[in-house]
Amino acid sequence: MLKRILVTNDDGFESEGLHALIKALRPLGQVIVVAPTTEKSACGHSLTLTRPLRLIQIDDDFFKLDDGTPSDCVYLSKYALFAEDKMPDLVVSGINVGSNMGEDITYSGTASAAMEAVLQGIPAIAISQVYANGPASIKEHGYELAQKYAHDLAKKILEGGFPLPKRRFLNVNIPPLKVHECKGLRITHAGYKMYGNDAHLHRNPRGEEYYWIGTHVLEWQPSENATCDLSAIRDGFVSVTPIKLDMSAYEDIDTLKSWFND
Repeated sequence: MLKRILVTNDDGFESEGLHALIKALRPLGQVIVVAPTTEKSACGHSLTLTRPLRLIQIDDDFFKLDDGTPSDCVYLSKYALFAEDKMPDLVVSGINVGSNMGEDITYSGTASAAMEAVLQGIPAIAISQVYANGPASIKEHGYELAQKYAHDLAKKILEGGFPLPKRRFLNVNIPPLKVHECKGLRITHAGYKMYGNDAHLHRNPRGEEYYWIGTHVLEWQPSENATCDLSAIRDGFVSVTPIKLDMSAYEDIDTLKSWFND
């Protein structure tokens, strides 16, 4: 039976990373693309509730969602494009331009599309290409390594089943290396990323002030035995992290009960 793979991203339907992903996955089955019209980086797991959304067909099995988020793309495509007995076998979100590691996963539109997929009962992968010196550095090594791992992971899932329980997905980050330079794959946990403030004050031609939020450098608290996603990328490995949506701090429940009872 022909496998169906739903592809989306948060960089927009024209992104080179998206088209590299489509090319990598096409040998595995029918690839259906539903992507945002414009870049939606750092939009998180947001759905659009205050205005209508419109699916616009660009090509066969290729749609853009007018001003929609990655989560919108997955949510609406399931009900608008797929029959109940012909749902996607897998959702792959990416290839994102830039990393999604540590607590950045909570900001990420790329990861959030995978979150929405597993909430809808569909196995999912989020895949991101880390760059070393700004987005332009991706041109130095391209997407070949990301394509290889996207293809291989998707193939393994489609042929052997998804390895995780419900409401969990795979968050994959690709080091900024050529295929022959990569040391392999490392299973990781999400790292403890260090955050600062990169807001920039500017003035428009009329003298009015505005702020532009920048990006943070990849700094993190070292993990024991370099087991986190950020350390894996630093060491030249592809990072594969199992992510669950239940963010409850179970280890703190008894502490909180005692605190309220005091």
